[in-house]
Amino acid sequence: MKISPSKLNSYLMFKLPSAYLCGVRTKYLDSDKCVVTVKHRWLNQNPFNSMFWAVQGMAAELTTGALVMSKIMESGQKISMLVANNNGSFSKKATGRISFECSQGNLVDEAIKKTIETKEGQTVWMNSVGKNSDGVEVSNFNFEWTLKVKS
Repeated sequence: MKISPSKLNSYLMFKLPSAYLCGVRTKYLDSDKCVVTVKHRWLNQNPFNSMFWAVQGMAAELTTGALVMSKIMESGQKISMLVANNNGSFSKKATGRISFECSQGNLVDEAIKKTIETKEGQTVWMNSVGKNSDGVEVSNFNFEWTLKVKS
C-alpha cells in the first residue's frame, strides 16, 4: 500500500486527533519531498496571537515522519522508527497559513539501506522549514529519527 496525502490525513483523524483538530494537513508527498500545511486560528493560537509552537512542531514532524513511513513501506522490511531528538527555532510570528516542507527523502533511503545491511540501528537528522504565505521562514525544525530492523 502506498501512502498518499489523503491517507495520511485520514490517519491523523483517527490516530493523532489533536493534530487533525488543530488543522494539520498533508498537501503533497513523493519519494523526496513532503509538504504539510496548518492555518493559524483560534484553536491553535498562543496568547500572543500567533500559532502555538507545538502545533508547528506537529506539522514539521509529519513532513519528516511521512517520508520515513513511506520509505519503510517501500522497503518491504519491518523497521521501527522513533524520534530520538528534535530542536526548533522561530524567526517570525506564525500567522495565516504556514507550509512546512522536508525534501530529504534521499537521507532516509541511505539509512534504511544501512540498517537492513548491518541489522544495526541507524539515525538520520531531517529538517523541516515552515514558511508563511509570503514565503518568509517562520520556523525551522530538526528531527533525529532512529531506524532499526525488527527481529
